[in-house]
Amino acid sequence: MSYILAPSLLSADFLHLENEIERINSSQADWLHLDVMDGVFVPNISIGFPVIKHLARISTKPLDAHLMIVEPQKFIPQFRDMGVSTLSIHYEVCNHLHAVIMKIKEAGMKASVVLNPHTPVEVLTDILDELDMVLLMSVDPGFSGQKFIPRSYDKVRRLREMIDRRKLKTLIEVDGGMNAERGKRMLEAGANVLVAGNYLFNTPGLVQAINQMKQELM
Repeated sequence: MSYILAPSLLSADFLHLENEIERINSSQADWLHLDVMDGVFVPNISIGFPVIKHLARISTKPLDAHLMIVEPQKFIPQFRDMGVSTLSIHYEVCNHLHAVIMKIKEAGMKASVVLNPHTPVEVLTDILDELDMVLLMSVDPGFSGQKFIPRSYDKVRRLREMIDRRKLKTLIEVDGGMNAERGKRMLEAGANVLVAGNYLFNTPGLVQAINQMKQELM
């Protein structure tokens, strides 16, 4: 089964980000996942534009940005200018979701909507046809290393049924508590993109860990 593996930079060593990016570049990772937090929508602050601008210059992997921020529509041009390929915004913060999705696509990026663990996939019924991807959180957003929520498997299956019923090409991305075992079950449930953080970065052999996970799930 073909799928996309996206290491999450949130779990990287921030004292040596250039080295971490170079290791990801040399691995079989498909994308680089960026978690952008504002301390308002989620109780944490991560990286901002100055950091993303510099890491974008050295990353050879497509940038997959997950915005955990309020009013994400204000920053669409900045993420486009930094070379972000896929921009994910939270359903929970957008009162005019369709308009924001259109702005992302008009900016030349792929548009994705994120759902928190408590938000049912059925809320996307009227927007699914416009989406390139849906990101399902299998943990509460804001911090890495949180406990995986098992009901996420069923959520992926329900979303896969919605997508297949309409014959869409919308990707399903899953983020939170991913490892090889859970990744296999997510792919079986219908996911296409797996975000992995601590499972990959909590090892001295990051490149080997990425390549091994990639091979195990092929």
